[in-house]
Amino acid sequence: MRNIKINIRNTITDTLNIPKDVSCGAMILTVTGNREVFVENYKGIVEYTSTEIRLQAKCNQVLFQGTDLCIEYYTNEDMKISGIIKQISYL
Repeated sequence: MRNIKINIRNTITDTLNIPKDVSCGAMILTVTGNREVFVENYKGIVEYTSTEIRLQAKCNQVLFQGTDLCIEYYTNEDMKISGIIKQISYL
């Protein structure tokens, strides 16, 4: 049943040319080299240290690993992470 709903939503989204982030609430990551990530559509901060930042998305979590990681700013809609980003994982 869940797969049918997802397929219907994807078909409607594709037909109407609606961006996936709008229709599905997908997280958008804009990565600049290995020094910055601009994050949109996140749900919350799960973990925050200088070596790991874990964010909650709508359906999964995203883990940023590196050194000297810092959340430069955040709002309810977006945030900027800086530091030396070594890995981005979807959990």
